Amino acid sequence: MVDSRVTQLAELVSSHSMRLTKADNLLIQAIDIRDELVAEFVRVAQSHGANVVVRYESNLIKRQMLLGMTEENAKLHGRTEKYEMEQMTACLMIRGASNLNEHGDVPSDKMALWQTHYAQPVTFQTRIPNTKWVVLRWPNPSMAQQAGMSTPAFEDFFFRVCLVDYAKMGAAAKPLEELMARTDQVRIVGPGTDLNFSIKGIGAVRSEGRRNIPDGECYTCPVKDSMNGTVQYNTATLNQGAVFNDIRFVVKNGKIVEATAGDKTQKLNDILDTDEGARYFGEWSLGFNPHILHPMLDTLFDEKIAGSFHLTPGNAYDGPGGNGNKSAIHWDIVNIQRPDYGGGEIWFDGRLIRKDGIFVVPELEGLNPNRLV
Repeated sequence: MVDSRVTQLAELVSSHSMRLTKADNLLIQAIDIRDELVAEFVRVAQSHGANVVVRYESNLIKRQMLLGMTEENAKLHGRTEKYEMEQMTACLMIRGASNLNEHGDVPSDKMALWQTHYAQPVTFQTRIPNTKWVVLRWPNPSMAQQAGMSTPAFEDFFFRVCLVDYAKMGAAAKPLEELMARTDQVRIVGPGTDLNFSIKGIGAVRSEGRRNIPDGECYTCPVKDSMNGTVQYNTATLNQGAVFNDIRFVVKNGKIVEATAGDKTQKLNDILDTDEGARYFGEWSLGFNPHILHPMLDTLFDEKIAGSFHLTPGNAYDGPGGNGNKSAIHWDIVNIQRPDYGGGEIWFDGRLIRKDGIFVVPELEGLNPNRLV
């Protein structure tokens, strides 16, 4: 029997996030997810009239595909799945993983082939701009271990953070979206961080459960060549099967000119050298989900941490929040500015708007954890 919370989440995704109707062709991409869970998402989507197609995948099988990947093979994947995505009006990606390091031994040049010939045409050029898409991670013992919880406790946490009141969150985030759209100069300060950049004319987007689940952020991005200074991230981050700690970027005129990450410095720079756009930034965002307080090596959760920001090397989304930067990379790396993580400040046009993770201007106080829970 399927947990009633699964049905509730499937209904949220179908009705609130993707707003499915009989006019929609929906692709459900399920990676390492149990059959009965996928079947429930299919059933609920069908109840809204959607025409459903399912693509079932495995991280273990993908590892072998990547190990033997050639440029022509990567292009074939890209062409095939781009065509499939072009037939869709909506896309739901439900991602599970029993081993977060499953692709950790895939060489960087193989990953670069995949990012260039699959991620760019399928994800950035087709899915993101042309479909109603949602990315959803699924709880399992591996994720519970990442979060330092028992499996039942993590499942309770998962549904609590995913099934928040997104209407309330969206209303509270609207003043931040409007303020970011009016702002020119941003300054971020904190331990190891002193960074200045412009967001003038970029626009902003408040995220309220329409794309990622869980949600809770408001994003924009820097004017491409405006950023100068240093940023020191204070959370671990997972990319291409490897865990990176203590990432530090020195930025000059928008470009990362120096990048270090302890014993992963070489791999970090290999990723940043994927293409020209990977050393520029495609997103800057403030996180405020009140139930997510600590990192767990899962971007969909970590980037929503209350009192955090993420600053993203690589591809920028088109439309509001975009700066024209194109890359096969889009890497959301998180810094938490609450006192238990060292504190920090966010300034807009010389005005302090958030200190130690708490919004300090009246119009934004509704986004503080004590108001959103």
